[in-house]
Amino acid sequence: MAKLNKPDKPKTHEGGKARRQTPEQQLRRSVLNCMLWEDTFYENGEDIAARIAGLVERVKPEAVSAIAIEARTKMKLRHAPLLLVRAMAKLPDHRGLVADTLYEIIQRPDELTEFLAIYWKDALGLQQQRKKQPVSAQIKKGLARALTKFDAYQLAKYDRDGPVRLRDVLFLTHAKPKDAAQEAVWKELVDGKLKPADTWEVNLSGGADKRETFERLIAAKQLGALALLRNLRLMQTAGVPKDVIASALDEMRTDRVLPYRFIAAARYAPDLEPELENAMFRSLEGHAALNGKTRLLIDVSGSMSAPMSAKSEMSRLDAACGLAVLAREIAKEVEIFTFSHDVVKVPLRRGFALRDAIVGSQPHGGTFLGKAVSQVDKPGVRTIVFTDEQAHDDVGAPKGRGVIVNVASYGHGVGSDGWLRVNGFSEAVLDWLIAVEAESAAY
Repeated sequence: MAKLNKPDKPKTHEGGKARRQTPEQQLRRSVLNCMLWEDTFYENGEDIAARIAGLVERVKPEAVSAIAIEARTKMKLRHAPLLLVRAMAKLPDHRGLVADTLYEIIQRPDELTEFLAIYWKDALGLQQQRKKQPVSAQIKKGLARALTKFDAYQLAKYDRDGPVRLRDVLFLTHAKPKDAAQEAVWKELVDGKLKPADTWEVNLSGGADKRETFERLIAAKQLGALALLRNLRLMQTAGVPKDVIASALDEMRTDRVLPYRFIAAARYAPDLEPELENAMFRSLEGHAALNGKTRLLIDVSGSMSAPMSAKSEMSRLDAACGLAVLAREIAKEVEIFTFSHDVVKVPLRRGFALRDAIVGSQPHGGTFLGKAVSQVDKPGVRTIVFTDEQAHDDVGAPKGRGVIVNVASYGHGVGSDGWLRVNGFSEAVLDWLIAVEAESAAY
């Protein structure tokens, strides 16, 4: 007879021993790197969303609210925080924090309408959205307060067609404007008379000439850094002169752009790599130093080739390479290794040359993290691992200072106690690590 009363031993998707975690820890790791409802290399997106919603009732309301705010403000996620608030609204113990949390996490006008779409989808299913469930007072309060954050330009930019429009949010919540000027803007929104925002999206969707639009916006310095990087291929296809694009890259603000953005852009504009690399190095100027001895261990297994999201042109490996480029510049002493089936030491090149060395270091096979850690980790050294954690083998406690940066949203991860864990990919991972170490040194 089969024995049923056996202890649960969680495993990764490749069979390695996984850490036991509290519900709050599980919620954090599932949320902070989650592109909601998108399938990953190993897990179905709906399963991830269901796991997140199920964990909320097992975690204290204050902790859920904090995770939602962190996911939106620090990890720059949009949908997962909205789902957390939707789950909070169902639970009597959590409802009291719904309005305040919703106000904090809504950073763009289209998140108002997206939240209501999530609310009604979750309540009734896709086939019944016409019978919309009444919205609770806490949700109305949070949406109404959030609506006052946005000016005419922002409202016009995100007033898009769809089952839920921004004016529907206004009617539903009975929001009160901050002043007479905002009241006038809201009347224009209701009447459909807001002046269209002068963005590349609005211009191109309206049939404007692509080349003329980009050249005009570049000349007027109205094309932000991320919009410039994301549209390099489109600008080249439209015939925007290379010297115009190169000049824009030389003049762009880089203080809020980290290396992986340039790495993703260079894939589609290889002839602009010199300008992109120069801009990338400018973005690293003045960055706080990572003191001590550091070893980077980068997962180059097959699952790391998966995109960060369904709409992203950047893979998890791009993100890891970007962080490696950053660490190479700011670490006092650094060595870089990759792992898959084997462990390979990578030459200490800079910029895109380091990216090429990482990607081409070895075949992209399985995830033997335990073996890699045993070879690289040693006392007196900070070992930073960039991985999706779906290892074939077990990972023991670190001998030195060990950090695991998990860049996926799978339910189980590796590593025993002793590892400092970052459950989510963020542009600020190394800034956070520097701050944590400085705080620890103060005590």
